[in-house]
Formats: sequence, C-alpha cells, structure tokens
Amino acid sequence: MTTPTSPAPVAPAAPAPVLLPVATARQTRARLRVALGGRWPVLWAAVAALVVDSALTLVGPLAIGRITQAVTDRRTPDALVGPVLFLTAAAVAGALTGWAATVLLARVVLTVTGRLREDAVAAALALPVDAVEAGGSGDLVARVSGDAERVSEAASGALGDFGAAALTILAALAGLAALDWRFAVAGLLAAPLQAHTLRWYLRTSRPLYAAGRTAEGRRASALLGAFTAPATLRALRLGPGRRAGVADASAEAMAYEFRATRAATRFYGRLNIAEFTGLAAILLVAWALVRTGRADVGAATAAALFFVGLFDPVNTLLGTFDSVQQAAAALARIVGLTLNGPVDQARSDASPGRPGAGIAVRGVRHRYGDGPDVLHGIDLDIRPGQRLAVVGATGSGKSTLATLIAGTRPPSEGDVTLDGVPTGDLARTVTDGGRRVVLVTQEHHLFPGTVADNLRLACRDASRDELDAALAAVDAADWTAALPDGVDTIVGPGGEVRLTARQVQQLALARVLLLDPDVVVLDEATAEAGSDTAQTLDRAALAVTEGRTAVVVAHRLSQAATADLVAVLEDGRVTELGRPDDLRAADGTYARLWASWTRGRP
Repeated sequence: MTTPTSPAPVAPAAPAPVLLPVATARQTRARLRVALGGRWPVLWAAVAALVVDSALTLVGPLAIGRITQAVTDRRTPDALVGPVLFLTAAAVAGALTGWAATVLLARVVLTVTGRLREDAVAAALALPVDAVEAGGSGDLVARVSGDAERVSEAASGALGDFGAAALTILAALAGLAALDWRFAVAGLLAAPLQAHTLRWYLRTSRPLYAAGRTAEGRRASALLGAFTAPATLRALRLGPGRRAGVADASAEAMAYEFRATRAATRFYGRLNIAEFTGLAAILLVAWALVRTGRADVGAATAAALFFVGLFDPVNTLLGTFDSVQQAAAALARIVGLTLNGPVDQARSDASPGRPGAGIAVRGVRHRYGDGPDVLHGIDLDIRPGQRLAVVGATGSGKSTLATLIAGTRPPSEGDVTLDGVPTGDLARTVTDGGRRVVLVTQEHHLFPGTVADNLRLACRDASRDELDAALAAVDAADWTAALPDGVDTIVGPGGEVRLTARQVQQLALARVLLLDPDVVVLDEATAEAGSDTAQTLDRAALAVTEGRTAVVVAHRLSQAATADLVAVLEDGRVTELGRPDDLRAADGTYARLWASWTRGRP
C-alpha cells in the first residue's frame, strides 16, 4: 500500500532580469573613434591597398575579352602573348596588394578590438554591484565573451570583405562604362532591385539582431541562475521553476535565430533575381551592339565577365550587412558596459590623499529594485582614523550599509562621501595612489597561482620584504614559511597545497595591507572562523584597520568592544550610536546583546 504524498510545489520561473544598458549609435561611433586613435595612417594605407587591388580586378575581363577577340579574328598566337603576360602580372600584383591590405587591416582591427575587449572587461569589473545584480551576471558574461567574439570576428573578416567588395563593384562599373556607357546602364538595372532588397533586409533584420543578442543575454542569465547553488535549489524544490525559466529563455533566443535565418534566405533569393535581371540586360545590349557593329565580340565578352564578376562582390557586400548588423548590435552592448566604466586619472584636488579621510553618510535610504526600503534615513559621521562597528540582527541592513559606504553600490537616496567625494566615484576611479576605499567581505577567493601571486594581486610591484611584512601583520608568517616552497608554493584550484578557510581569510587581509587604502570596510570578513581561530583573525582585522578609518560589520561583539563607536541597526534604522562602554551602560539593545554574548564567557 502506498502512502499519498503532497505534490512538490512548482516554483514560478525566475523573473526576467533588467539587462545592463546598451549604447546608442552615436555613443558607439564616439567610442570607436577613441579606439582608433593613432591608427588612422595604417587604416588609410590599408584602404589604398584595397583600391589598387580592386583596380587590378579589371585586368582579367579585359585580357580575356582581348583573347576572345583574337581567337574570333583568327589572329596568330603572337597576339595572345600580350594579354596573357598582362593577366599574369595583374595576378601577381593583386596577390601582393591583397596581402598588404590584409596585414594592414589586421593591425588596425586586432588593436582596436583588443582595446574594446580590455575596456569592456575593465568596465565590467568596476560595475556597481546593483547594476550586475539587476542585469544578471549572465548578461554580463554574454557581453564580455559572446558579444566581444562576434565583434572581433566581424571586424577581422567582414570589414575587409566589405571594403574590398565595395571597391570591386565601383571598379567593375567603371570598366563597363569604359567599354560602352550602355553596358553600364544595363548593369545598373539590377541596382534598384538590390537596393530595395537591402533596404527591406536592413529594416527587417536590424531589430531582429538587436533583440536576438538581448535574448541571448537573458538565456545566459537563466542558465547561470539555474547553476547557482544547486543544493539550495533542490532543497527548496526550485528546480522545475528554474528549468522552466531556462526553457522559456532558450525558446525566445531560438525564435529570434529562426526569424533571422528566414529573413536571410529571402534576402539572398531576391538578390538572385536582381542578378538574373542585370545579366539578361547586359547580354541583350551586347547582342544589339555587336549586331550593329558598335562593339566587337571581345568587348561584349569583357562586359559580360565584368557583370558576372559582380555577383560575388555584390553578394559579399550585401551579405556582410548580416555580419555587420550582428556585430553592430554586439558592439552597442559592449560599449554600453563602458558608459559608466572606470575612470583613469591621477590624484587631483577632488581626490585628496589620506589626511582627513572622513566619511559622511547623509539621509541614506536604499531599496533593491522595486522592493521596499531596507535602509531608512541613515546619518553617520566617521572621523578620520575612527573605527565604527555596526551590529544588529540578521537582515537589519548591516551588509547593505557596508556596500554603500564602500561605494560598490549607490544609495537609492542620500549621499555617502569621503572628504566630499562620493564613494561610488572613488570605487570606479583608478588613481596613481591605489584605491582609497577597500571592502572585504566573508566571501574570500583564492586564485590559481602561488601565495605571492595571490598577494601581488593587490600590489604587483610588492617586494618580498613587503609580502613578508603583510603576512606577519596578519599572523600568517609561520604557516606560509612552513609551506613546501614558502610563498612560492602553488595554491588555489589545482594547486599542490589546499589552504584552510582561516588561511584564505588571512591572505585576503594581507592584500588589504598591500593596497594600503585610506578606508577599510570589513563586512563580517572573519565570520567563517571557528572559535579556535576567531582570536587570530580578530587580531589580523585589528592590524588591517590600525591607523585607518574603518567600518566593521561585527559578527562577534568582541570586535565591537575595541571600536571607537558602535552603531546598532534595527530594521534598517540606526537605533543606538555611541561608545561601546556608554552603550553597555545605557541598558538598551546593545547592552542586551552584550549581556547575551558574554553570558558563559570569561
């Protein structure tokens, strides 16, 4: 006998994220001009090589036309020597100019696309946390990977093909006109059909490709959401909802791909009709001119070959709009990342040095998306060199306040400033003196490489003595010295030594010392420590904050006991603020928390 069970709840699909911004056409062009800075001479040299290469394509039809006429007139074999030598010389010269154009274009394209990719990655790393969380990390990954690759491929192939095809078409039309203007007019009969086809295709495909790239971003976000914390998803039975979200996002992306393929198929079919129309007109004009003696067979042959030779360039020119359209949509998404990217600048009057590193929090309110406020009218003054501990129950808004002070996300209302400069601006600013504000959370990362490599992420020019001093300050000198190769021991994923959580946390704190910031924000940075290592990590945290303005989200009240000020957060509001001793004597929330914390402890 089976026992009936209640069906597992099916969670709704995850809501579609609000994606990161996309640059306008004007912003994209402006960014390209900046990326091309200093590469214009090489670009113009590449264009010149393409022009010469396109002009050489006229030699083939002309030489074959002369050979055809010589055969028709039953001339001696000597009459073929000149056209054959001319054709051979043109082929060799064309190969050289084509090679030169390819090399010169590669120097421009690879430099520019490499610069755009670097800027996109740098901007992605400097994006505010709220922007990434709202847009979904999948959209971010799609931009710095798939979109960047799409732009790189199009720039490396389509750009050169487009330029060469356009110049070849112009050269062929000039050749037709040189033979007889009526040949050129006949060939141009295909142009209205081609122009109409292209106009229809651009009008149809442009929104398709833009929406398709956006749909791919949603699909990537849905996939990453389904792979995040699988154990939690299984425990809460959220798997069906996540799978439904992935299926819907994939179906949407595939629908755009199918629509784009159908549009491309119709596009090339209409081009074939235009080619048939143009070639038929050329042959009719050739028949009429040869019959009336206004042109010979050689000229008629050359004219037909000129037009037949236009098939591939025209198809390439119009067909590359397919790649260009996709690349343009991808480029706008990449440039959209850089609109609020990091600012490279030296220290100036607006970004003073360490003296006076005071923090002011004024009227700060914050909410996530369209949700309710999680912080309500926070006002704080943290004097230079002062250490503020923030305590409160889980969900009181401590971590949110920490990220606002560190500048990793902007407040919904109000201001957080360091010496009058918004901390959000400082977080996106790379100066010659390093970062002024550093946030350390409980989510520490160990990167593949040696211990020294992990430390030099903070200061790549740090000497061995500086590394040793930082390790000693956080009580990590003994265990690093005991490693097989000391600080040159490979750790991290695939490394020869697996470090404990405490050791990883110590390395993270040592990196802060190497960064030497003005302000340190510790968001439960030592929360994962067990009782046997808590005191070690607390001492390390004290060493990191020594002599600096510091905000410590306290996981243990022992951390608050050493602070200059304690702020108690309850439901997103500061309910108590003062010295630890004064708050303990006030018999308020902090006093009750302290009594509970110290009960049973020596």
